[in-house]
Amino acid sequence: MQPGIREQAEALFHAGNRLLEQGRLADAEASFRQASELAPDFGEALTNLAFVLDHRGDQVAAEASYRRALQTGADYFELHMNLGVLLATQRRLAEAESCYIDALRCNPDSSAIWSNLGALYLGLKAEQEAESCLHKALELDPGNARAQFNLGYLCLRQGRFEEGWRWLESRDWYAALAQHFAFARWSGESLLGRSLVIGYEAGHGDMIQFARYVPLLKARGAARITLVCHPALKDLLQTLEGVDTVLALDEDVPRTGWDYWTPLLSIPYHLRTRADSIPDQLPYLSADSALLQQWAPRLPGGTVRVGLVWKGNPNFENDAERSLPDVRLLAPLWTVRGASLVSLQKGAGEDQLAHLGAALPIVDLGSHMASFADAAAIVSMLDLVICVDTAMAHLAGALGKPCWVLLPHYMTDWRWLAHGTQSAWYPNVMRLFRQNEGDGWPQVVEEVTDALGLMVRARQAFH
Repeated sequence: MQPGIREQAEALFHAGNRLLEQGRLADAEASFRQASELAPDFGEALTNLAFVLDHRGDQVAAEASYRRALQTGADYFELHMNLGVLLATQRRLAEAESCYIDALRCNPDSSAIWSNLGALYLGLKAEQEAESCLHKALELDPGNARAQFNLGYLCLRQGRFEEGWRWLESRDWYAALAQHFAFARWSGESLLGRSLVIGYEAGHGDMIQFARYVPLLKARGAARITLVCHPALKDLLQTLEGVDTVLALDEDVPRTGWDYWTPLLSIPYHLRTRADSIPDQLPYLSADSALLQQWAPRLPGGTVRVGLVWKGNPNFENDAERSLPDVRLLAPLWTVRGASLVSLQKGAGEDQLAHLGAALPIVDLGSHMASFADAAAIVSMLDLVICVDTAMAHLAGALGKPCWVLLPHYMTDWRWLAHGTQSAWYPNVMRLFRQNEGDGWPQVVEEVTDALGLMVRARQAFH
């Protein structure tokens, strides 16, 4: 290669780096692409081109560019790490593991890679290996918040709550709250005669699950408790014992006016919740009587009325695993005579009802619900809810309604623990149906169908 061409390629490469730092991804892509065309063996340019392509959503082209970089003989940390991250997002875990190990060969003191490898092993349920990697990441960088969070996730999934809650404090979901409130954050001090505002965080299901702590704080002497929540939850959470005011986060939430503030998910840490001391009094939420009257005429008859939810929020990082791709995977449920099915599906998945046809009858109520208060009224009048791991599971549990939850094998959420068919958070009302490795959803649906048949027959025999 002529020296002048290499110099041009390097100039384009450095220009691309500057553009990347400025967030000008399209311009950075153009510079890296020109550099790699001028110098096809320029591994760094190919690597950075792949990085930009990945961030612009073109994973196929990104992987191809990473592979081209490897073919040039490039062997450095960033290349192996970035390719590993891309492969991990595609659940190509064995390939990602190999990339991470290559990255560690290049840079064994990288806390980020030890953390990534730990997260990968966590997804594979290789929990001993995961914990070892995460501790190594924290040994190298005690401030690695991602490693701390993943270690918290692991400990909580194992029921090691003392460690789990402590590590979970590394999360940054509540950064906006910390900037908004102009008074002290609660750190477990006495609340006798004090006022407290509890800030929202995470999703609707988290808010419903951990709202159970409000009555406990009131019992500790808190004079006034305000709960800030997602708008769709406001009416429902006003039925919670111990809460004085519920504010939706789209309302004007004052910056002052309380003694303390706390993120919702920090409360179990400060109250030292352990596996054997989970506050499990059910129900702790209730349906509005007027809404019960409004929805009652729309419910079907039948021996057992069953609500269905088969999809969660598509923006959730593990949604592809936790959600069913199509409602028709639940078709075996329609073979259970005496069961009347009601769709509680809201948002993603609603459109699939049109493809069921007359052979698979279902009453669609989910698309007509305006808030979780509507959902609470409907669920209260059902006999059972069958759903994937979404907020509806927590709603049914908080109402004390029987609920069967379909759980994925990959990255089962920590709150359901690693094993078992029962939930300590919702005792006597919740049953967990878990995927076996490699079996997918049909095996789970078959188990649920058999269980529903037994439930209907028992109900019919009783009557």
